[in-house]
Amino acid sequence: MNITVTPATFSYVEFDADLTTRVARELAASMGLDRDVRIEIDETTPLAKIIVDVPTAANEPIVVHADSGAFEDTRRPRRQSENTTATSLGRVLYRATDRLQGGFGEAPADGELTLAQMAAWETYSVGRLARLGIPVNQQRWRYNFRNRHGFSDAGDESFALLWSSDGLTWGELQAISERAISVGTPARAQVGT
Repeated sequence: MNITVTPATFSYVEFDADLTTRVARELAASMGLDRDVRIEIDETTPLAKIIVDVPTAANEPIVVHADSGAFEDTRRPRRQSENTTATSLGRVLYRATDRLQGGFGEAPADGELTLAQMAAWETYSVGRLARLGIPVNQQRWRYNFRNRHGFSDAGDESFALLWSSDGLTWGELQAISERAISVGTPARAQVGT
């Protein structure tokens, strides 16, 4: 497996391509991901958007597109945080692994996922990162899930199930998400009422 990071040196932010490469390599090994990965960082924007392209051809690399904010230390602007890098990369690499290793073939492309679907998948991914030993803020991800699924006991039960699960399929993840929505009152439904 080959990991490449572009740019190799940074002008606008104090990032380290070697650190990013090491983190990605460790994550991929922990996940059993054996495809090449290309990480493209846009250092010109402080936004935190990160997406992944998973080609169907086995000889093509997985491509991660990240704005520099996705790897930034929130307390020290323009500086890289190893933990934030691991969390951001881990989320998208788990999505890639899920798509490649089965059970998620019918999942919509990343750009077509609803906010609730994305929140559920991120909960599932970050929960697995926590079990790998990556320090994560569970409350941040719980709040994200609640915003998309409603603030209810059933929503919290669904969050806990996703957080602690391994080996889910897209259908199972989607059913857990839909159950939380059906019994909760999503915050977005309250706007304008």
